Order: sequence, then structure tokens, then C-alpha cells
Amino acid sequence: MNTGSDRGTHGSAADDAATEAAAGSTAEAATEAAEETPHVSKAPAFIKRNRSLHLSWQVGVFIVGLAVIGAGIAMLVLPGPGWVAIFAGLAIWATEFAWAHLVLRWTKRKVTEAAQKALDPKVRRRNIILTSAGLVIAGALIGFYLWKYGLVMPWSLKDQ
Repeated sequence: MNTGSDRGTHGSAADDAATEAAAGSTAEAATEAAEETPHVSKAPAFIKRNRSLHLSWQVGVFIVGLAVIGAGIAMLVLPGPGWVAIFAGLAIWATEFAWAHLVLRWTKRKVTEAAQKALDPKVRRRNIILTSAGLVIAGALIGFYLWKYGLVMPWSLKDQ
């Protein structure tokens, strides 16, 4: 009797595990199917019909995307939303190029994972503590400099 009840218990647990595995594999299969769908150009139909026109369209999309990414790289050191422009340029490329579409999808996944990790209470608390400590240290260094040297400009206004 015990063996029957044990077998029944193990059987239902095995069935549950099999059901979970099937559900997981179904979700994975759906994700893989979505990732394996062929990339389709977003160009208008009349452009796709003519090979040379479509190639010209792709060259234009590449140049525009390259210009936006170049501006984004410049904005990393200059004022402006550098990363937003870089991702926008990548999205422009993704309308025509499968490799850019894959890179954009990978980037979105990594950004989502990083955002989820940043929202973790332990990570958030650690970041707040480190930022606060950095601000205290910076404030102490600035205060020491002002106490030692006063507010002196690095250039001499008398020479001009």
C-alpha cells in the first residue's frame, strides 16, 4: 500500500515536473520561433520591387543610421543624449539589416535585465550608500581645498 501511495505521489510530482518542463519548453520554443523569424525590410513595396532602388534605399538607411550613431558618440563627451542617439541609430539600421535587428534585441534584453537588477532593494541600497559616501568624500575634499587655498581662480585676472 505504501509503495502504491509512494508511486502515486512520485507519479504526480513527476507529472507536475513534466508539465512545468513542457510549459517552459513551449515558452522557449515560442521565443526561439520569434527570434528565428526572418528579418523583413521595412522599405515600401515599390522600392522592394526594384533591386537597384532597394539597394540605394539600404545605402541611404545605413548612412542616416551612421550619422545618428556618430552624433550619439559625439554626444557622449558633448552635451546631449548620447546613448539615446546611439540606440536610435541602431533602431534605424534595424529597419533594414538583420544583424542590427539582432544587436538591438540583445541590447534591449540586457538593458531590461540591468533595470530589473537596479530595482533590487539590496542593489539599490548599496548604490545609495556608495553615492552618499562619494558625495561626502567629494565634499570633504572641496572643503579642505577651500579652507587651505580659499576661492582662487586658476587664472590671474590682473594680467588681462
